[in-house]
Amino acid sequence: MADYINIYGQDILAVASDPANPTVGQIWYNTTSNTLKGGGITTAGTWASGNNMNTARIDFQGAGTQTAALGAGGYAAPGKTGATEEYNGSTWSNNPTGLNTPRSQLATAGTQTAILGFGGNIHPGVTGATETYDGSTWTSNPTGLNTARRAWGGAGTQTAGLCFGGWTTTVVGTTEEYNGSTWAANPTGLNTARWLFAGCGTQTAALAFGGNDGTANIGTTEEYNGSTWAANPTGLNTARRGLSGAGTQTSALAFGGTPPATGATEEYDGSTWTSSPVSMNTARGYLGGCGTQGSALAFGGTTPPYSAATEEWTGAGVPLTVTITAS
Repeated sequence: MADYINIYGQDILAVASDPANPTVGQIWYNTTSNTLKGGGITTAGTWASGNNMNTARIDFQGAGTQTAALGAGGYAAPGKTGATEEYNGSTWSNNPTGLNTPRSQLATAGTQTAILGFGGNIHPGVTGATETYDGSTWTSNPTGLNTARRAWGGAGTQTAGLCFGGWTTTVVGTTEEYNGSTWAANPTGLNTARWLFAGCGTQTAALAFGGNDGTANIGTTEEYNGSTWAANPTGLNTARRGLSGAGTQTSALAFGGTPPATGATEEYDGSTWTSSPVSMNTARGYLGGCGTQGSALAFGGTTPPYSAATEEWTGAGVPLTVTITAS
């Protein structure tokens, strides 16, 4: 029988840890786990369960990546919280310093060590309070949103944030941009005012999808170019509110939502949403989410009751490591 080197053209490496970015077809022996492994790709998107959050919560958002995420605020029995947790790709750890203004239905943007958190529900009432996170501490910005609101979409970074839609005393579509110190209102808002929806992307290339327009759940999708919103005639296949999302304007992922609680997952290519045959393991709404279309993270939410469940999404065609066993 021909050996591997004659078939593939290289030796099987013995390594203590798996390669960070294996190529498709690469084979190695992991001396730590004593297993033969290889680089492959997913043939379909999959959700895999991860370790639970320390605090089960709803009505919040997340920021960062699948392996470096942050969840802050939300509603956790018996009321709103400022609790902050960080995810390292395996486990959640509590930060003893939470938000200065505990709140639910806030929005966040940025990376795990440079987060922008703004607005929310302080029950009773709404707030425009803005805070920044440096990886250890939240700092309040004396200048908040021009329009205090809750349950809206957020996108961008800590120094170039975007806020759109939400609820004041009624549903709104107003848009504001953040430059690292102050918020400026854009006279052009969303074409469809909404709340309890998802957003992703950057300050100059953002995406808004799903939510509730004040009377019904919608799947409507809009794109922002830095100055105006344009409605896409093709919306989500499953209209819903309380969903979450990840990715960019041309490569987005929508997951979860209500009612009833769903795990439905859809992918956006810049023009059309495609439903995945794979749903989240735990159907839920009002959850946190972050990451990319091919590598997303879903956490918390309501099933009901409150959930601490965490799931990791690996999109179709994404490289992954597989363990090789005898058949």
